[in-house]
Order: sequence, then structure tokens, then C-alpha cells
Amino acid sequence: MGNSKIIKNWLSAVRPKTLPAAAGPVIIGFALAYREGLHHFPSVFLAALVALLIQAGTNMVNDYADFKKGTDTETRVGPVRVTQAGLITPGRMKAGMLVVLILIIIFSIPLILRGGVPILIIGVLSIISGILYTAGPFPLGYNGLGDIFVLIFFGPVATAGTYYVQTLELSLNSVLAGLGPGLISVAILSINNLRDYENDKTAGKNTLVVIFGRSFGKAEYLVSIVIATFIPIIIFLSGERMNYSVMVYLLLILSIKPIKIVVKDGSGAVLNDILAITGRMLLVYALIFAIGWQYPI
Repeated sequence: MGNSKIIKNWLSAVRPKTLPAAAGPVIIGFALAYREGLHHFPSVFLAALVALLIQAGTNMVNDYADFKKGTDTETRVGPVRVTQAGLITPGRMKAGMLVVLILIIIFSIPLILRGGVPILIIGVLSIISGILYTAGPFPLGYNGLGDIFVLIFFGPVATAGTYYVQTLELSLNSVLAGLGPGLISVAILSINNLRDYENDKTAGKNTLVVIFGRSFGKAEYLVSIVIATFIPIIIFLSGERMNYSVMVYLLLILSIKPIKIVVKDGSGAVLNDILAITGRMLLVYALIFAIGWQYPI
């Protein structure tokens, strides 16, 4: 197998289309600290790198664990899962997961030295939760808890953690602002679960879509995106001065087409494109929020 093919297979394993879920909250956490003049570029760079590695590692664990549990089969309509397809052996996937874990630890050390015990706790919980999402005796994603995990760890935890490691302080704004990317990450997960509904149901993977049905998944996608656009208003109602982060309402324009497709169809391979679009929407949301936060109205 050529080097280019090997690289392509490993890129498939880390699922690049889902990485905005890791980058978005870090961008917002940086913006909050930057406006206060308390930003710390080295910490932001490392926080982004660690977040991306945790997301990639979680995806690799998911690829491996779903294969071992028999969830991923030839009938699934999503992108190829490299372990199930035989493109990467289970042994090599485990080795790759170990390499990612080692990198996470190495790049986390400076953050822990700066932020202390709170950053250590966040890091350990993030890694454990990422593993337990699909692995272990009670995998979160198999028991209807995946959505809560995604909302918390790809939302307030990541945003507030990024803010804290720069300022060494915790703020209500950093927690509330994190709900935006967390909700859009939930929307991404709902697309994934809608697409895999039949396969998950057969395999006994009890996502919320399997438990409550496709209509729930469609509603979850719509509601998550709409509520995310209200987050700046919620922050301002808590006492923050109004600023141009309210422009995240522009996201509703970008979301019209994917929402129509999800509501009308909500199944099949067409959702692969919607997943990628929603990932880009999260990145756009984070950038609009981050830039708008710097300019009061």
C-alpha cells in the first residue's frame, strides 16, 4: 500500500469533517479573553491542538469500538469506517490511538503547569469521556447519553477551559458562550444518528434517535441550531454589553437548505453532505461570534 493511501486511510479514521466541533469552542474562548486583554497565544495554540487531538482520538476509538461491537457493517450508508473495511487493522488502530493519547499528554503538560488542577481535571475527564463514548462496559453513545456528552465537552467545558488557561479565571460568559458550539455539535451528532438509524437500531446502539425516533432527530437538529443563535442574547440578558456577536443570526440563513433536507428526508447518504455543511456552519458561527464580540453596539 502506497504512502498516500495510508495517509488517506488515517485521515478517514480521524474524520476531518467533525474537527470544527473541537476548533469552534477554542476560538470563542480565545475571543473572550482577547477582548479583556488577558489572552495568551501559546496556551490557545496548545488548547486548540489538544482539542483537535481529543476529537481525532475519540473518532478513532469510535471506529475501533463500533467494529468490535459489530455496529459497523457493510450495510451502513455513512463514510467508510476503516477498521470495518479492513483498511486499518484493529491492532494498528489501537497503536494509533495510543500515539494520539501520548501526544495529548505531551501537549497538555504546559497547559496543566499554567492552569493547575482545574486544567488537569478537564483534560482527564475529556480523555476518559472520549474513550467511554463508544468503549467500556457502559458506552455513552450506546445508551442515549452521547448528546449530553457532546453538549458539555464540546461546549462549555472546551470554551471555559480555553478561557481559564489564559486568564486563570472562570467567567459566566465563557460557560454561556460555550453552549453555542456545544449545541451545533449536538446538531452534527443528530445528523450522524439519523443517517445511521437503521444500522444502529439493528446493532442495539441506543442513540436518542433510536430511542425516540427519526422525528426526534430532525427536531433536535433544528432546535439545536436555532437555540445556538440565541446564545448572545442570553449572555446580554445576564448583564453583558450588547455587541456584534448577535450577527450569528446569519447562521439561520446558511442553515435553511440543510434544515429543509433534514426535515424532508432525514435519512440516507444525503446526510453525509449535511454533516459536512453543519461542521462548516459551526466554524462560521465561532468566527462570527469571536469577531463580533470585540465590537460593542
